[in-house]
Amino acid sequence: MSSSFQSKNQLADSIQLADPIWVDNQESFDQMIEHLRRNPIFALDTESDSLFSYYPKVCLIQISTCDTVNENGTATTSKQEIVDYLLDPLTFDHLDPLGNLLADPEIEVIIHSASNDILTLQRDFQFRFENIFDTQLSARILGWKQTGLAALLETYFGVKSNKKMQRTNWAQRPLTQQQISYARMDTCYLLALRELQIAALKEDDRLEEANEGFSFLSAVDYSERPVAERTFWSMKAARDVDHKHMGLLEALWQWREKESQRRDRPPFKVMNDRALIEIAQQKPTTRHQLQNIRGLGEHQLNRYCKQLLRTIKAGSDRPAPKQQHQRVYHDRLPEIVMDRYEALREWRTRRAKQRGVDPDIVFNNDTLMAIAKAAPDSESDLQELGEIGPWKARAYGEKIFEIVARYS
Repeated sequence: MSSSFQSKNQLADSIQLADPIWVDNQESFDQMIEHLRRNPIFALDTESDSLFSYYPKVCLIQISTCDTVNENGTATTSKQEIVDYLLDPLTFDHLDPLGNLLADPEIEVIIHSASNDILTLQRDFQFRFENIFDTQLSARILGWKQTGLAALLETYFGVKSNKKMQRTNWAQRPLTQQQISYARMDTCYLLALRELQIAALKEDDRLEEANEGFSFLSAVDYSERPVAERTFWSMKAARDVDHKHMGLLEALWQWREKESQRRDRPPFKVMNDRALIEIAQQKPTTRHQLQNIRGLGEHQLNRYCKQLLRTIKAGSDRPAPKQQHQRVYHDRLPEIVMDRYEALREWRTRRAKQRGVDPDIVFNNDTLMAIAKAAPDSESDLQELGEIGPWKARAYGEKIFEIVARYS
């Protein structure tokens, strides 16, 4: 930690928590929106019920802000200034006024590991973001060894979050006090963490790089990304099953998918993968034989016995599904392109190691492949290839052009 940073105790003491404000009616929602309009910065996080439903939804939106802003537009976090809102989206038909704030370029939204929250909020509410500060991306650009929020909170603020709360049902009402305490911690310290990181980014001359990365996060569009389709091969354990059992295993998997959709439950809560595999291998034909399947409880047996026996009978002679193959970069690409790509990867790995960051902070593999294919020879050409802005083009362009010229 830089000598210019406050101590852990000073940071923790600078934040005094009042009771969070529960927002579940129009009056409290309007008051929250009016408060947020007066502040140029607020922190945001979400909780979903992906562990409890087949079709996950946002069940809670946490927002933290403060009233004091200095002349540089930076929110300060002196005592009694943090205001935490817990917004219950399950009680509203729409949240358009909040969406308008998120899309306002004059309002900065602080999120830790923003991509997932962006995509989730776009999916459920069609929100768009214009001005993001991602505290995880910032930590990674700085080369911090710990980038998870729980680790950062403990390291810089001396507070511990209850990770067990991640696996609770956020769709239940009322939320428990433990859930509320956990949820607010995901945002109430982000304002102070942002200040700390901005100081570090300036000191390391990385602020422009970080802002460039944030700008690309703001451009993420869920509607342009294909929804990942669940297939039989989503069950990774299937690849280790004997080929002769694969047809029945696929039939059992398809039965579980339909039952999960019908009940709106995650598949693993209908029946786990290991039980499906053992059923496919043993091919039980009676309830007594099903009782010997590990991972198949009495409750599941009572509920699904008849369905399972019908599925086993119908799927026993089913042919094995054709295995899917992962996309291969190298397929049918000219040798010169692959040579260029490998040279770029080697350079990227060395450069990342010198900086003390993960390789994808320099460039991810998709971007390297785009460079290898396009063979750019100018900074403007580089910036046309996707997530490469002026800073990266300027910082890395010379070496890239050298490698491209070497393999031309």
